Amino acid sequence: DGRKVDAWRDVRVNVGSISTANGSSLVRIGDSTIVCGVKAEIAEPELESPNEGFIVPNLDLPAICSPKFRPGPPAEEAQMLSEKINDILTSSSAIDPKTLCIHPGKAVWVIYVDAVCINYDGNILDATMLAVLAALQNAKIPVATYDPDTERTTCSRTATVPLALTHMPITTSFGVFDKTHLISDPSSFEEPLLDATITVTVDISSGTLGGINQVGFSAPSATLETITQRAIAHSKTLAEILVEAKSIA
Repeated sequence: DGRKVDAWRDVRVNVGSISTANGSSLVRIGDSTIVCGVKAEIAEPELESPNEGFIVPNLDLPAICSPKFRPGPPAEEAQMLSEKINDILTSSSAIDPKTLCIHPGKAVWVIYVDAVCINYDGNILDATMLAVLAALQNAKIPVATYDPDTERTTCSRTATVPLALTHMPITTSFGVFDKTHLISDPSSFEEPLLDATITVTVDISSGTLGGINQVGFSAPSATLETITQRAIAHSKTLAEILVEAKSIA
């Protein structure tokens, strides 16, 4: 697409455009486009964790977003990415599940985070993670109270509180071509040509490294060091974009 191998595609983030959701976002990385909505519902907690709520992320890759996907059941790639996003949110403690408790053993919040790919042009994990964080950051849930006498939970129609994000895990992905060339933010044209894909997770709330995941060719330590430095630098840019999107919502 005409970029240098270490250059990133343009990133654009808008939040709050879906009025029927508790929070929402629209993210574009190059031509890859993700819409994400957050919906909060009340449920009973699990017996082994009576004071913890849930966060349930899901990514849909419909046939309309790319010729590589067919109509029908969820694509395998969508399921794998949904699991990956859930792992990142859980392992990073992005939201403390205890903050989602309304009344221990009786009522907790379930936060559904549904992302849909509108246009697929590669590096969908990074685009989806950014959309998920932007939507969660934009989300507000009603103030809820549980009445032990009636065993019912009541939600305020006017009073809301923002979700408490304790960590902000951002992913930045790279491709290794011909086992020597390192490509930042691979496009859909570049992805099938790669020997490996390497994803770095950085917590932008603290600037700390969250982890490195490699698929395919095992890159040498020098390459991983270069990737880590690039990822940390790029995560600062993404953090600034999220702050700006939140401020103008």
